[in-house]
Amino acid sequence: MVFNFKKDLILENERVQLRPLSITDHAFLLPFSLKEPDLWTYSLTSAAGEEKLEKYLQSALEVRVVETGYPFLIFDKKNQKIAGSTRFYGMDFHHKTLNIGYSWYGKEFHRTGLNRHCKLLLLTHAFETLKMERVEFRSDAKNAKSIAAMQGIGCTLEGTLRNNCTAEFGRRNSVVLSIIKSEWPRVKAALVAKTY
Repeated sequence: MVFNFKKDLILENERVQLRPLSITDHAFLLPFSLKEPDLWTYSLTSAAGEEKLEKYLQSALEVRVVETGYPFLIFDKKNQKIAGSTRFYGMDFHHKTLNIGYSWYGKEFHRTGLNRHCKLLLLTHAFETLKMERVEFRSDAKNAKSIAAMQGIGCTLEGTLRNNCTAEFGRRNSVVLSIIKSEWPRVKAALVAKTY
């Protein structure tokens, strides 16, 4: 599969649109950055505050330039509002694997079903269009809410990488979860049932 990182990829359904993240999205994301700094408590890179948001956007856009990832802006079509950001990263077309992560949503979008819609779009594209064999997710081991959400969409908990990376607030242990190609039909059916 040849993936064109330069092409604008839009994934959407009736609830949400994922469109390519752009440097011009700074203005849309700034209110989250200034008013909801705890959104990044467990993140590797914080976007809390205007200066950090600029660095966050530059870093997110760089993965597309070097062709290892693809960041998206999340638009909630039901409420007609920008809701947050997510991305494909660690994209490896030789081994047919990628990660989904750096996902965050403003607090008003928590527990609304928006995350499930986003993950359904991303996973469908990963397995059915990009023909991936494995999709991986990682979370700070202390972020029980995120781990539960990933298990709720059908991820299998694989284990913990101890002290494996430097995060915004120090070293962290990362929990690894995944979905593999053979599991996707079952996971998709369950996710669709929870989403619609």
